[in-house]
Amino acid sequence: MNRYGWLTLLLVLVPLTYPHAQPSTSQSQAPMIDPALFKGMKYRLVGPSRGGRVTTVTGVPSQPRTFYMGVASGGLFRTTDAGTTWTPLSDGKIPLGSMGSIAVADSDPNIIYVGTGSDGVRSNVSTGRGVYRTNDGGATWQFVGLYDAGQIGAVRIHPTNPNIAWVAAYGDAFKRNTERGVFKTDDSGKTWRKVLYINDGVGAMDLELQPGNPNVVYAWMSRLERKPWTIISGSRDGGFFKSTDGGNTFTHIATGLPSDLIGKANLAVTSAKPDRIYALVEALPGGGLYRSDDAGQTWTLTNSQGALIQRPFYYTTLGADPTNPDVVYAGAESFFKSTDGGKTFTLMRTPHGDNHDIWINPNDGNVMIQSNDGGANVSFDGGRTW
Repeated sequence: MNRYGWLTLLLVLVPLTYPHAQPSTSQSQAPMIDPALFKGMKYRLVGPSRGGRVTTVTGVPSQPRTFYMGVASGGLFRTTDAGTTWTPLSDGKIPLGSMGSIAVADSDPNIIYVGTGSDGVRSNVSTGRGVYRTNDGGATWQFVGLYDAGQIGAVRIHPTNPNIAWVAAYGDAFKRNTERGVFKTDDSGKTWRKVLYINDGVGAMDLELQPGNPNVVYAWMSRLERKPWTIISGSRDGGFFKSTDGGNTFTHIATGLPSDLIGKANLAVTSAKPDRIYALVEALPGGGLYRSDDAGQTWTLTNSQGALIQRPFYYTTLGADPTNPDVVYAGAESFFKSTDGGKTFTLMRTPHGDNHDIWINPNDGNVMIQSNDGGANVSFDGGRTW
């Protein structure tokens, strides 16, 4: 046996011991520490400063430093100092974190509606559970219905009567159900009427009111469903719908729009030219940015750039400047701005990629909040800096 074999045998037969291997009685007991020593210690953020996926944002026209953001899985937050600090408004009050749409009443900023269920439908999306309303700026919340409406693509409030509101409901993202389409309430959410419905597989992706005339309501309908192995986005049902009686009845309009496989779309309107509508449309064939200058009666494809409709089931981000009708913003993995009515777009820098929403102050086109997978960011110079 060589010397290494004898050494191995010796280690097996005679285990090594050390004087300090066994702790003494005093060492086995944790020392007592006075809790008063920790009273002056506070946690602080040391980075990175990043908020995660924010799917919906809005602001208050009369309060240019106040904004709201709804997080894909973290609830609702508000800032009153242009994004320097954020306060959670839904923790312990709304029993889920997936936010789809936020609307603040123009006539009373203390009245806020929240549609739950993130509208960025990907494999790890959380199901929404209806609509909530507050009358006191988020101090308290009331559940106001549509529990099975799934993901909420949009909530819109009547500009002068906050008891009237409309909801665009995708429906259950994982199966067919009938609680989908466009819903309207005239009594603050006590009751809802289903005012636009196609079938149990087609829901409402977005909804807008014509600026200055809430009797004109626009909606986009499509099928969007998740499976464990795939996503279904689009069908031969759906498309653009218009109402001229306050959303009580709708007419399907397709002149100039895609008419084969129709998927998700986002609509944008502008107070600077109330008859103009932009629509960022997922379609095969014919996807791209469309524009109407006659309140949706006819449409023209203005831009088919592929980057605008990248992963449309997850993005289709669109916003129109309310002070300049030719300025429109679009987003997917990147973020873009057009100053010629959507004919051409230039790339804009945002603090993070994967862009989901934008809100622009109706009184000042330079004041805006934009959201992405890194949180929400505020600009006071038209998006040049955030």
